[in-house]
Parts: sequence; C-alpha cells; structure tokens
Amino acid sequence: MVDLKKFEAWFVTGSQDLYGDETLKKVAEHSREIVSGLSRSSKIPIRIEIKPVLISPEEIYKLCLEANIAKNCIGLITWMHTFSPAKMWIAGLKILQKPLVHLHTQFNRDIPWDSIDMDFMNLNQSAHADREFGFICSRMHKPRKVIVGHWQEESVQEKLAIWARAASAKLDAQNGKIARFGDNMREVAVTEGDKVEAQIKFGYSVNTYATGDLVNYINSISVAEINMLIEEYEQRYIVTKALRKGGERHQNLRDAAKIELGLKAFLEEGNFIAFTTNFQDLYGLTQLPGLSVQRLMAEGYGFGAEGDWKTSALVRAMKVMSGDLKGGTSFMEDYTYHLDPSGMKVLGAHMLEVCETLHENQPSLEIYPLFVGGKDDPPRLIFNAPPGPAINVTIVDMGNRFHMIVNEITVVSQDTQLPKLPVARVIWMPKPNLEVAAHAWILAGGAHHFSFSQAITSEYMEDFAEMNGIECLLINKSTNISEFKKELRWNDIYYSLK
Repeated sequence: MVDLKKFEAWFVTGSQDLYGDETLKKVAEHSREIVSGLSRSSKIPIRIEIKPVLISPEEIYKLCLEANIAKNCIGLITWMHTFSPAKMWIAGLKILQKPLVHLHTQFNRDIPWDSIDMDFMNLNQSAHADREFGFICSRMHKPRKVIVGHWQEESVQEKLAIWARAASAKLDAQNGKIARFGDNMREVAVTEGDKVEAQIKFGYSVNTYATGDLVNYINSISVAEINMLIEEYEQRYIVTKALRKGGERHQNLRDAAKIELGLKAFLEEGNFIAFTTNFQDLYGLTQLPGLSVQRLMAEGYGFGAEGDWKTSALVRAMKVMSGDLKGGTSFMEDYTYHLDPSGMKVLGAHMLEVCETLHENQPSLEIYPLFVGGKDDPPRLIFNAPPGPAINVTIVDMGNRFHMIVNEITVVSQDTQLPKLPVARVIWMPKPNLEVAAHAWILAGGAHHFSFSQAITSEYMEDFAEMNGIECLLINKSTNISEFKKELRWNDIYYSLK
C-alpha cells in the first residue's frame, strides 16, 4: 500500500506589512497552533508543513515556485488570518501548478463577547479577508476546494483529509508509469484512448511491453521462491484440496505463483504504478494472470483487464486515496442484472481479477475452467464483498476531453451462496435505482470497466476531477434523467469553449 506520510501539504497564511511586528508574530503563533492541531488529527493522513506568513507579492511568488518543484508537496492550504490584499497573490497563483485548498476558518471558534475590542478585530479578520482571497481565485478561474468552519471541528478535518488524499493521488500520477502487456482487446472501443493527451492531463505515461518480456522475468523465478509463496497461500487462504501439495492441480498453483513473482519483479524493477493484461495476448504464459492480479492490487497497484489503461490508472489513484482507510478498492465490471421490479440489483465481477481487499470473510483459493485465452485453468480467490455504501467510477475519452462518471451505490448481501459461480463478486443496488443509474451511465458514455471502492466517497472523486481539470458527472439519489441530459449538453458547450 502507498504510505501517505511521505506526502506533505504546505500551510500558507496570508497577511500584509501594515499591522506591525507584534500582530504578525501573533499571526504566526496562531498559524503554528492550527498546524499543530491539524497534524495531531487522526483524520489527516499526510504531513502538514507550516510556511512563514506571507506579506508581499515577492514572497508569495517565491513560495508558489518552490511548491511547484517540491517533490513531496501535494499542494497548498491557504488561510487569510488578517487582510491580505489579493493583488499580491496574482503572480503566485498564475504559476502555481499544485492543488489548492482554501481553508475559510479563524483561530478562535467563538466571539469573546465580553472582551472583544478593536485589537481583536484587527487581528482576526478571516471573515472578510478570505473573501478578498476568494475573489482573486474566482477572477483568475483558479480551481480549488473551499472548506468552511472552525479548524478544530471534525467535519472540517474530514474535508481537508479528503482533499489531501485526492491531491496525493494526483501527485502520485506525475511521472507514473503504466505497463501494458500486449495491446487492448481487439475491436473494443472504450478501452482505447489518447495516451499522449492522458500524459498531458494526468501526468502518467502508458507504454506497451511484449508478453515475452514478462515471460523472461517469470522464467527467472526459482523453485525456492515459489515454495515460499505457496506456503503464504496456504496460511492466508482456504486452499482447495486439488491445489494443495500432492493434489491433481497443484502445478497450476505453482504456475500461478511463478507468474505472480515474475510480474511483481517486472513492476518493481521498472518502478510501475499500474499495469494491464489481455487474454488475447498470452504468448509464453501458461495461464491468464488472475491470482497474481488480485494480490498485486491489494498491494496498491492499479489494474485494468483487456488492456484498459485508463481504468488501471484510475484504480491506482483510488488506491492512493483510500490509503489506510477501511474498505477495499478494485477493478470491476457490472456483469449481469437482477431485474426484479421489487429490487433491481447488479452482480459485479470479472473473469478473475477482483482485488482481495474487498473480501468479507477469509477468501478461498480454488480452480475452475476458464473458457477464454486458450491456456491452462488459473487458480483464483473467491469471496463476497461486505454490505455497505460504495462508488463506481470510470474515466472515458470522449474525443475532445476526458470525463469522469461516478455512481453512488449500496452493496447488499447475497440472497444465496452462488455455489456454482467461481469468481469473487459484489452485488449492489445503484442510486437512485438501476433504471435511472444505468440510463444516465449509458447516456454519459460510461465504460463497462470501472474502479469500485468501499473506502472512499464521491467527494474524493469530485476533488480529484477538479484538480485535474476534467468533468465529473455524479449519479446519486437526486439524479433525474431530464436534468442529467441538460447537464451533458451544458458540459459539451462549456468544454468546447474552454
């Protein structure tokens, strides 16, 4: 998993030089106390580094320049304690390339009714000072998140944490590498896309590697390494008898372990953050990677089946955002429907590749025929996902832009055990219902692949979309098809003009 503690946000307080040294010392003292409090919060997953109070255009410009090139800086947390004339911020904001969050707070929570005087008023001006800063951001069309409330409130810290996780995912993608083993599935439209534009927009590069290159890594794995991984499987999962040592399908499990070790070695040596496979490009492999994909996703790698690099990158981004949060994140596909009018549901799965972080109980490691790819049967982990709220997210290339579609859903328990379905699976009810959700998803051009998460919410994705300058279409309990169609038309005009 990605360690979010390696990332840092810079806390930036704005003021001016008219107030004198004593006032500016007090501003700096208050800023340090706020940063100390936020840093102690269990909600905030990254480090917060305090910066000196900024009182001139030159200081602001220099700090924004430094933030742009700071390796671990995810962005700026800005706060205007006293009045900070916003023209001072223009040069800095023009060059700032990192995400920005505007924390509209004040040091004190309550007005000290009995003692308030003009000294207090001159020091604590956030109520109107932040509006001056807000104006220049809007005037310059600067994307940012605005959080309103007292900095000690849990709800404020939660919103700041969401922004921090989304900004961490954005930084993680900069210069990130995605490996495609083979091309995408033949004749499929939605898994195609403009990889050059994606690198310009999101920062990651996508390149194809011959499956034979991967096979060379797999063939270099030793028997001892395979034996050690087999032991881990047997300790961690409920392994079916046929796959255990002496079982008639044990060699299939050894082949799966060898693929996992070789694939991991390839990704680690190349410093990749995500990868794709394709059952039509398996030259030299004994079986389609399945178990290895399930386990590598659990380690934080992004994945997309059938060469789907956009979903692979998205899974990685959502893995970074979810970090150490409760709940899993996985590559997913809506496979088939339950269209009973009393409760329409979706059964989500894939041939093999569902991340084990979604498991409700101990996964079982089993083997069944796979009727695509023309290779040996691959072992796979089988489990159910726990009930609760979740989101499905996809990013698609619409030709003139990328856009994101988010559907809020509720995972439900299985009515039966599905004894003959040999895959990991999730059953959910989309919001507001299947009829409207599927209608809206299809109108928006949503893909059949997506990233599913029970760890994060739609707010994370809205923040992430805004940071990357892409459209975000939300399908939730309030979605109305007539209004959704209008939103699509308005967005077409907006992004065409932009």
